[in-house]
Amino acid sequence: MGKIVDIVIPDLGADKDVDLIDIMVSVGDKVEEEDGLITLETEKASMDVPTTHGGIIKEILVKVGDKVNSGDLIARVEVEEETTAASSKTEETKAAPVKPTPTSKEVSGAGEVKGHVLVIGAGPGGYSAAFRCADLGMDTVLVERHDTLGGVCLNVGCIPSKALLHVAKVIEEAEHISHAGIKFTKPEIDLPGVAAYKSGVVKRLTDGLSAMAKMRNIKVIQGTASFIDENSVIVNHTKDDGKTVVKFDNCIIAAGSQSSKMSFIPHEDPRIWDSTNALEVKEVPKKMLIMGGGIIGLEMGTVYQKLGSEVDVVIRGPQVMTGTDKDIVKVYTKANEQRFNFMFKTQTQAIIPKEEGIYVEFKGDNAPEPKTYDAVLVAMGRSANGLKIGLENTKVEVDEKGLIKVDKQMRTTVPHIFAIGDIVGQPMLAHKAVHEGHVAAEVIAGHKVFFEPKQIPGIAYTFPEIATAGMSEIQAKEAGINYEVASFPWTASGRAIASDVSGAGMTKLIFDKDTDQLIGGAIVGDNAGELLGEISLALEMDCDAEDIGLTIHAHPTLHESVGMCAEIFHGSITDLPNGKAVKK
Repeated sequence: MGKIVDIVIPDLGADKDVDLIDIMVSVGDKVEEEDGLITLETEKASMDVPTTHGGIIKEILVKVGDKVNSGDLIARVEVEEETTAASSKTEETKAAPVKPTPTSKEVSGAGEVKGHVLVIGAGPGGYSAAFRCADLGMDTVLVERHDTLGGVCLNVGCIPSKALLHVAKVIEEAEHISHAGIKFTKPEIDLPGVAAYKSGVVKRLTDGLSAMAKMRNIKVIQGTASFIDENSVIVNHTKDDGKTVVKFDNCIIAAGSQSSKMSFIPHEDPRIWDSTNALEVKEVPKKMLIMGGGIIGLEMGTVYQKLGSEVDVVIRGPQVMTGTDKDIVKVYTKANEQRFNFMFKTQTQAIIPKEEGIYVEFKGDNAPEPKTYDAVLVAMGRSANGLKIGLENTKVEVDEKGLIKVDKQMRTTVPHIFAIGDIVGQPMLAHKAVHEGHVAAEVIAGHKVFFEPKQIPGIAYTFPEIATAGMSEIQAKEAGINYEVASFPWTASGRAIASDVSGAGMTKLIFDKDTDQLIGGAIVGDNAGELLGEISLALEMDCDAEDIGLTIHAHPTLHESVGMCAEIFHGSITDLPNGKAVKK
């Protein structure tokens, strides 16, 4: 008879009372080491818990529906005597929690770490690449400069900004519903409570990532990496003066980007903000200037306007969101004329910190007199970090903007070094980086895959939202395509009218007139980003107007406006007055 070994829940990081949703074995089953025993569902994902020993299942001590924690007893396994004798870890494992995968603190104690794959940067692209590498059986090391995984996007970017936009949306809807017979008193803003909500959202997701990294046995090191040569980096630890050398066979660079800085702006003044500062929501400035008419500035301006700030937006060009078609931007601008003071064709000429505020001088066609602001948010784009990670010690090609040259398999000019995400160029979007990360990981594993998307969606989470996919009219014109536009106004949408969002909404599809194929689309309106999926899929699948128009869309919905656009294009629309349809 063999020895009985206890199998326990491994370290789950910060997750507590995790749901047990499946048991994959029964008493009497024979299992091999690393076979799955149970499935847990955390707030972030579902994960299988493997057995640490092979043998016969003698007892199962949990059931579906239980809530479990790190170290809880799962089952008892009878293992062969010689196996237990040979394993020096058996007695350590018995009736004790499984030792967790080394955290960055544990790894930092070693002077050198070796991995088959090193991933630099744990933003969406980086952690996705690392997780995919681990899932494909590769020993993976992940380096991240933030205290938690998730990179800029999760820690100080897209996720916290969406949490704050949710708060702003609730305020907006409460103010707007009075004409429908529902009246609320003016909301009381608890700024520390708002900040705590935002931080709680971030923590929930970062904790989930940490748990998934541990479950995949990924070595995580907190610090900044710099290349020593083409097979090693030095990591300067974030929390102490320690250093770790990481040697690798393959490397995926996902080092991201940072907010661009202008030489004439006194960035050292605490009243001059970048997006990270704005997300801290430590105060609500009475008067605020947004420098730049791009997505980041407009999203944060939306938040602060709803919290009580008077917001000016200075824009060098004739419209916000340069590169977006004018008809889409027109709907947005009209809806926000009372929210913001837009200063088009205007630039900041001087920014001077004074005791009473930030004194700003303007120049341009519509330049106002100088103004004093309590805070200035600089949102003038981002610059890649390719010149900050020691690539001069390698033959990886980097341009003067810090962008790394890659091919369709995300390889750099050094075949075993890959790069993904912001550091390889526009669009600097998390979801693009994720797909690039998957490609890089799979190429390293020997798969024949390429990054060849037909569209990359983009969303501005403003009020109203703007969502685009595929070509814009601007791009179609530049490409010399014979195209036709079909637009459906939300003023003709029953759902939009019932939901009181018809005044600021439109769906637009762009078709190739010679082939009827969809080449682009855009939506401006409430929850536009959630409505974009059909357009993105249609573009990837090379759908034409008939494919979309003959697909039955549920009514009344906002997404049926996509089908209406297709009907407009091929002349079968019945939801608009006679003569509004485009006749072919």
